[in-house]
Formats: sequence, C-alpha cells, structure tokens
Amino acid sequence: MNIDELCINTIRFLAVDAVEKAQSGHPGMPMGDAAMAYVLWTKALRHNPKNPQWPNRDRFILSAGHGSMLLYSLLYLSGYPLSLREIKNFRQWGSKTPGHPEYDPETGIETTTGPLGQGFATGVGMAIAERYLREYFNKPGFPVVDYNIYAICSDGDLMEGVSSEAASLAGHLKLGKLVYLYSDNRITIEGSTDLTFTEDVAARFRAYGWHVQRVDGNDLRGVEKALREARREKEKPSLIIARTQIAFGSPNKEGTPDSHGAPLGAEEVRLTRMNVNWPLSPKFMVPAKALKHMRKAVEKGKASEGRWKEMMKAYRKKHPELYRKWREFNNGTLPDGWDAGLPEFAPGDGAVATRSASGKVLNVLADTIQNIVGGSADLAPSNNTYLEKYADFGVKKRGRNLHFGVREHAMAAALNGMALSGAVIPYGGTFLVFSDYMKPAVRLAAMMKLHVIYVFTHDSIGLGEDGPTHQPVEHLASLRSIPNLVEIRPADANETREAWKTALTHREGPVALVLTRQKLPVIDRKRYAPAEGTARGGYVIADTKGTPELILLASGSEVHLALSAWERLREEGRKVRVVNMTSFRLFESQSTRYRERVLPSKCDRRLAIEAGCSLSWYKYVGLNGDVIGMDRFGASAPYRVLSEKFGFTVENILERARKLLNSA
Repeated sequence: MNIDELCINTIRFLAVDAVEKAQSGHPGMPMGDAAMAYVLWTKALRHNPKNPQWPNRDRFILSAGHGSMLLYSLLYLSGYPLSLREIKNFRQWGSKTPGHPEYDPETGIETTTGPLGQGFATGVGMAIAERYLREYFNKPGFPVVDYNIYAICSDGDLMEGVSSEAASLAGHLKLGKLVYLYSDNRITIEGSTDLTFTEDVAARFRAYGWHVQRVDGNDLRGVEKALREARREKEKPSLIIARTQIAFGSPNKEGTPDSHGAPLGAEEVRLTRMNVNWPLSPKFMVPAKALKHMRKAVEKGKASEGRWKEMMKAYRKKHPELYRKWREFNNGTLPDGWDAGLPEFAPGDGAVATRSASGKVLNVLADTIQNIVGGSADLAPSNNTYLEKYADFGVKKRGRNLHFGVREHAMAAALNGMALSGAVIPYGGTFLVFSDYMKPAVRLAAMMKLHVIYVFTHDSIGLGEDGPTHQPVEHLASLRSIPNLVEIRPADANETREAWKTALTHREGPVALVLTRQKLPVIDRKRYAPAEGTARGGYVIADTKGTPELILLASGSEVHLALSAWERLREEGRKVRVVNMTSFRLFESQSTRYRERVLPSKCDRRLAIEAGCSLSWYKYVGLNGDVIGMDRFGASAPYRVLSEKFGFTVENILERARKLLNSA
C-alpha cells in the first residue's frame, strides 16, 4: 500500500486496538473519518507539535468527541507529547486519553468535547476571538494573528440545537476562518439517520450564510481541494459535507450502528485486518514509514513558527506598544492601574440596582482592559452589558460589543471558545432564569477552568410582574453545585464593584455575577463592614460583642432585610451577627480558621434568608437552624407585594429569629 494508505490504516487500527483493549469506546467514527482527518492534518493544518500552544497555530476541534481515539492517534503520530503508552491506556484511570477529549493545551487538545454540538459552537467563539485579535494587532506586512479553526462534526452535532444557534450566528458574523468537515455517515446509535434526520443539510447551511461543498470522505485529493477552497473563502464559514462510512473496512459492521459505541470484537477485528491487508499482529502496530511520514509535522511546524517568530521580532521594533499589549493579552496579565477610577457609591446617591452598578463598573474597566469583549443574548439594555464607547463586533474593526441574539446556549459555548484563545476575557449576559439554556456550556467552562464571566441579572422574585416563568428559584442552587464555578451575589453597588474585581482576577474557573433588577440601597460602610469583604465569599457585615447567640445569613438583596432585623434585635438586647454570604464557592476556599471565625461552631442558632431555593443553605444553618427561602415557584405581581406574600419581610425574619432564640 502507498504511504497515504499506510498512514490512514495506522490511524484506524490504533483506534480499533485501543477500543478493543479497553473493551469500551467508539471505533466506528475514527475508522470512517481517518482518511479526511489525515488530509486535514498533513495538508492543511498549520501547527507545531513541539509547541502545542503557539499562538498563531490553527485550531482543531473534534466536535464528535466520542471518536476521541481519532484525535489521540493523530496527536501521537504527529509528534505531540502523547505517547503510545497513553494510547494503550485509553479510557483508564489517570491516562491522558479519556473517553471524550478533555482540554489539555500542553498535549494539543484544544477544548473539552463530549456533549454533541459543544465543539461546533465553541469553534464559533474561537473564530470571534481570532477576528478581534487580528483586527487589534495586525498591521500591513505583519499578520500576527492569522489562523483557521477546523473541526470534524457528526450527524449528532448537527441535530443538537446549539449547533443551529451557533451556525446562524457564525453565518451572520461572516466568520470566514471556520472550516468544518461534516462526517455524513448517516448512522446514529439507533440506526439510519432516515429515522430522524432527513433535512437538506446543505440548503440549511447555505441559508445560514455558509459556504458549502460536498466531497467523498475517502477521496484524498477531493478533500484536499475542498479544504483549499474553504480557506480561500474569507467572507463565509465553510461546511464540507464529506460522505463517510462508519467502521470503514469492517466486513460485517461497516455502515451499521453496531460499531458506533462498542468494540468490534476479536473476530471482527481479525476479519477487518484481513480485509484491508493489515497484519494480524502485533496490536498497536505503527509502521516506521508511517511514523516518519506523519512526524514531518514536527519540522514543518518548527519552520512555520520560526517564520512567525522572526516576523514578531520586526513587529516588536516597529510597533512596540502593540507588542507590549500582545504580551499583556497572551500572558493573562492586567494592565497597571486597571482598577483605578472605579466608581464609588455613597448612601446619599440613592438606591442602585446591582445590574446598573455592574454596567457602570464594566464600562470603566473596558477603557483600561482592552481585551474585555462580550455582550448579551439580546438583553444588553436590561443586563447593562453594552460598552458605550466601543463599536459593535463585526461592524467596525476592533468592535467589542457582541450581539449574540436570542441564542443563550450558543453564547455560552462561544464564550468558551473566546476564552480558549488565552488572550481575550469574554463576558456574556442574560437573565438568571435563562442560565438553564446555557448549562451544558457553563459546565464545560467550569470543567476547563476557563476565564469566562457571566452577567446574570433579574436574580429573584424581585423582577416582579413577569411572573414565575422568569423568576429564578432553583438557579442559584444549581450554579453553586457546579464544581469550579464561582457565583457572586452582591448586596449593593459597592459589592458589585468588588465582584467585578474578583471576576477579573480569578483564573481557576468561570465567575457568575448574580445581580438584581430592583434598586437596592447603598450600604453605609461607616456603620457596617467594608465592601472588600465580598472577595472572601462570606464576611461579618454586622456584629455583636462576644460570641453571638444567633447568626443571620443572607446574600444579595436579602442582606438589607437581615441588617434591618439585626437593628431591631440589637435594640432588644439580643447578641446577633449578620454574615453576608456573597459567594459560597469563595467562602469555601477560605481557611478553616477564617470560616470558623465567621461562623463559630459554638453558635448553632442560624437563620438564612435568600429569595431562592433553600436547599444549598442547610450546610451552614445545620439541624438547629432555619431558612427563609423560595421552595415553590413565584407569581406575577409587583415585587414588593411578592416579598410580603413570600415572607421576605423584616417582620417574618424577626418572628423566625425569635423562635430560634427561644428554642436555645
């Protein structure tokens, strides 16, 4: 067999053998897509296996993440730091080859994919970041940023709603750097796509504004030509519909759903090897000629990056200020004085909704931190997420305001792609209740520990007349349950400023700012503890002498009720403390000593107040405590009426607090 066929079969059988050894996995897709993936990686993809994080590399996403062995085979054969031993440990504890790709920039895995459609939509965010950075840094003769985003996606990816949202957005924004290979194998787990997926995909994507081609996925020259045409198209994202056969080469399972998510079986592996003239042994065979050919990517990649580095030396001399910004963006550092001049809010200024305070803070920050880029899912006037001094993305160069449209899920996934650039700090806004639409992508952001900022407004029954469909009840508890996600629910305008400071400096995962629609008084910090306590997640905002006999805990708008109740109880001679729980996650990250100081174990009479699900509070109030929460859906009425009807009043807090005190 010729060198191309040898390499393609090496890719196929590494996948077959790994799945067979693990007795778990998806061999069909890697077998069917190996040919077009080989062409992409050897003829089109510009990358350097010895420096997987070269900033100007092309990105590759395996959106059909169940076929992860295809990616692992390509990485190993191309010379990335992924060994054959890791291939043999596929899907095993502690290996670098899990069942679905997990973000590992040092190995060359650009993003976590698993839930279908996520990779597709994440790539759209990568293309948004590429355009912003290209428009910011490129000068005549200096293509500092100039890379493509490639992906392989499946029938399942295109069925998922998030891909429809993302494709529509990409076409609208004319993201010509997107080149997606669609593996049209016409098979799903349940059988033929005739069962569920009979739409005209080409017509659909043309309607979205994409450049569409068709090709045989095993026609190497045809795939190469299609990729070349896609790269020439600068104004439209490209979809290459490649007709493929799942489990290509398997005598009994090619083109059937049997090979989608299960090993071929020892006998079928033997028959497949014979069918394509591949030796029956050894397993995990990598012919020297195939490895040598694939490893040409190393020298080719070094040369590509070397030319780019030489260009950057000249760029540094000719554009020193831009080069300094380049370093700042890519090193993840904030400019000197980035938090200078942030608004200070005084009680005398009147009540301020935390969403409004957020907008004021964000606009000041954007002037100094030029890589803050984001927008809203068609709610910018309500979320206060619009950067007033800056243009819209896609309309003028260096536009920073993204209009995501009513596409919450695609927005969240695109934010992930933007953050994965390593040079952009993305934010996205919507109502808290619609975080449900974003959840799969938010979860992946947390899994990858991405620097993404969510601006969730209209955070409780305080939004009033829109009623229970728009009033979040369980959403805070849901967000708090996501590992690595920091939620911050500030109690006033100054805490909102501090929340933004935390969001910009926290680099271990996404941050969700949870903000009010209704106006809140600015807390008098001469009387109560400073707003800087926000960063600790939980802090004593009002206290008593000695050990308290009761602790009131609250977050956000309910802190004001707790403080009013504290004033009354103090007048009655009761020893009461108020703890402002701005963020459970941040509080849990504090030392045991600090947490004990804030919530002393000696005081087990505790009352939590929050206009949301009570579930997450029991960890802090314990068996002897109580929670005033929302364990039912809301109603449509003015928010002050709702507060009274649902017990978010000083009088109800006092009644419940006295009951706890009297039970001691």
